[in-house]
Amino acid sequence: MYYSKRIKCLALLLCAFALVACKPGGSGQAKKEGKALAEVNGTVITVEDFKSEVGNLPPYLKPMAQTPDGKKELLDSMIVRELVLEQARKDGVDKSKEVVNKLEDLKKRVIVEAYLKKKIEQDIKITDADMKAFYDKNIEKFKTPDQVKASHILVKSEKEAQDILAQLKKGGNFEELAKKNSTDATAAKGGDLGWFSKGSMVPEFEKVAFTLKEGQLSGIVKTQFGFHIIKVTGKRPAGVRPFDEVKEQIRAAIQPAKQQEFFMKIKEDLKKSAKIEIKKDVLDGIDGKPAEAVVPSPKK
Repeated sequence: MYYSKRIKCLALLLCAFALVACKPGGSGQAKKEGKALAEVNGTVITVEDFKSEVGNLPPYLKPMAQTPDGKKELLDSMIVRELVLEQARKDGVDKSKEVVNKLEDLKKRVIVEAYLKKKIEQDIKITDADMKAFYDKNIEKFKTPDQVKASHILVKSEKEAQDILAQLKKGGNFEELAKKNSTDATAAKGGDLGWFSKGSMVPEFEKVAFTLKEGQLSGIVKTQFGFHIIKVTGKRPAGVRPFDEVKEQIRAAIQPAKQQEFFMKIKEDLKKSAKIEIKKDVLDGIDGKPAEAVVPSPKK
């Protein structure tokens, strides 16, 4: 249900280092548009650069990048990455055959991906009729047990929880207090946990959540994670989820098959109009082992 902040921060750093953008930088870099967030030896990191970095993070890490500590960690990783990139250029790594070949390969992949994305958006249409047909055929998949939608504020001490609960009883805004005080990753979303059924949360938490009425606040609930204040924002009984509620879920389920069908068609269409010659004897002679990378020697 929850992850430690230390583990999440580490994951955030590792992910940020993995998301190396192939952009010009360092000396001779064209002046960037946008508000400067940091400057590293003349290379500007803008607010847009930071937002793009957050956008490239996996969904489970994005809320962490919206916390004060998470923002600092992510920006620090971007700064260190610029320093490593600058040093790598000084050592000539960017001019090595291995890097040049990989950049050319990456360029091809990005162009192909952009083309296919454009064609998918233009040519693949999933209609309401398609989704309704899937819904009717797979109705069993949309049956659900009793569910609750809830938000919570998680803090470390009972005293802190009592202070927040007192503010809520005086009319304090739950979402704002969650964003300001909660130690959970859901803080960025105002504490929203979404819909869940029994067995999804720790017993102490869900026992209270399922007894509250919609719109009702809990008292202080202690679990192994700390002290919670729970607010139920929705309840639905067991039954079949309505079509309109699951349309986007169905679209996501249908899309891969539609895309695969489209890829097969475009592949065959392109091959029909192309002149292709395959050297079978050469193909058969390949041992299948990856080529060894050639790493340049450091400059003396």
